[in-house]
Amino acid sequence: MDLYTFDSMRWRSWMLRASTLALLAAIPAAQAASPQCDGPENWAAGMTQATLKNAGLINYSEIDFSKTKVMRIASEKIGKDLYRQVHRIIYTKTSGGTLEVIAVNDASHAECSESGVEIFLVGRHFPASP
Repeated sequence: MDLYTFDSMRWRSWMLRASTLALLAAIPAAQAASPQCDGPENWAAGMTQATLKNAGLINYSEIDFSKTKVMRIASEKIGKDLYRQVHRIIYTKTSGGTLEVIAVNDASHAECSESGVEIFLVGRHFPASP
């Protein structure tokens, strides 16, 4: 092996390591770009529960809150550290049925409650067929 081949291999190895480290460093930054407000204990889910209760659509004793699912569908930056977020929230009733809503609100990294929550009750859901 001549000196040129050895140096070329070292250079490629170094570049591969540097590229890998740069990609790994970028992953947390990309994940941190949008506020994490998608838990059942966060603003959108809590305000949705209260609104549905006040509208007479749910009774807290009829909901198994341990089975509540909150999935962020979208998050769009609309200002400096301000994001419009859309969540799909599914409440499971103790009887086994579910109640599904879409919640839309503004959030920042400091507060999940930068705005009120707009709530859409899903009347019927048609999942994609395989």
